[in-house]
Amino acid sequence: MVVFMPMAISFLASGVIFRLVYQQDPDKGVANAVLVGVHDMFKSDRTYPGAGPRGGGNQPVRDEGGAVVTTGSFSAGQSALVPLLKVKPEYLPEDAKPAARPPASAPGKLTGTVWFDFTKGGGGQQNAPNAGESGLPGIRVEAVQNGKVVAKATTKDDGTFTMAKVPSGAVTVRLPKDNFTASYGGAEWLGSTLITPAIIGSYLWVWSGFAMVLIAAGLAAIPRDALEAARVDGATEWQVFRRVTIPLLAPVLMVVLVTLTINVLKVFDLVFIIGGGDPNASVLALQMWTESFGGGNDPGAGSAIAVLLFVLVLPAMLFNIRRLRQERK
Repeated sequence: MVVFMPMAISFLASGVIFRLVYQQDPDKGVANAVLVGVHDMFKSDRTYPGAGPRGGGNQPVRDEGGAVVTTGSFSAGQSALVPLLKVKPEYLPEDAKPAARPPASAPGKLTGTVWFDFTKGGGGQQNAPNAGESGLPGIRVEAVQNGKVVAKATTKDDGTFTMAKVPSGAVTVRLPKDNFTASYGGAEWLGSTLITPAIIGSYLWVWSGFAMVLIAAGLAAIPRDALEAARVDGATEWQVFRRVTIPLLAPVLMVVLVTLTINVLKVFDLVFIIGGGDPNASVLALQMWTESFGGGNDPGAGSAIAVLLFVLVLPAMLFNIRRLRQERK
């Protein structure tokens, strides 16, 4: 019943359903909600899109190709301050705590703080953690020496971090640019790349019940004696399936194939609703409607496409009629 149920829904309603399923926003689209849920099981993204350093000269950090890099150098045993601005409220985690001073460092370690350098209501000292300013948890921090990453850390809830095993010599602190890109939001199902597979998936969902019912009926009609005789003769299950089941099921498979071929040639409403006019999601029936009634203002071209559709469907219809006559004989 569950598999056959889509047959009771019109193509128009199915298109509306899948238009909602394929919504880009994971809070609205089921497909992206599943993808984001699976993605977050293995990798939890915590990013701050749009955040960056304060502009102007004599600042402790600067922008470098999307990443944030300290202008000065540090060595093991020191602490680094990395202030950021332009952090949007919606990206500030609920578990973020007030920014704290870097923890005391030790030989071979480098500590620091990454925080939102903005005091509500104004005031406070720039480039230093002040009361009321929030730490930025979950930011990935790297220590770079001679172009190579020599140590890594992730900020805590109060924005502090500690890098262990920092080699001797001067290093710069870098916040990779993936800290400031939007988190994974799923696939763009209705974009130009995936729109065709998305429509194919919805079409299969609608017609799988029809195919299942016919094939199940054909399987139930196969004589069990023929299957048992093949097994007694020493045939494997694969040989029974290929040499006995498939040949006896061939008439039903042909009915399914011919019916679905005719239906897929004339599909219109499903593509019209899901595609939304995307030229990458156009079929002959949709193009015929567009040319004749959808703004193309070319009834001649629409008529020509209609004749072409008839010519394409005609062989399948003739094959079906011929098969029915052979079965009567």
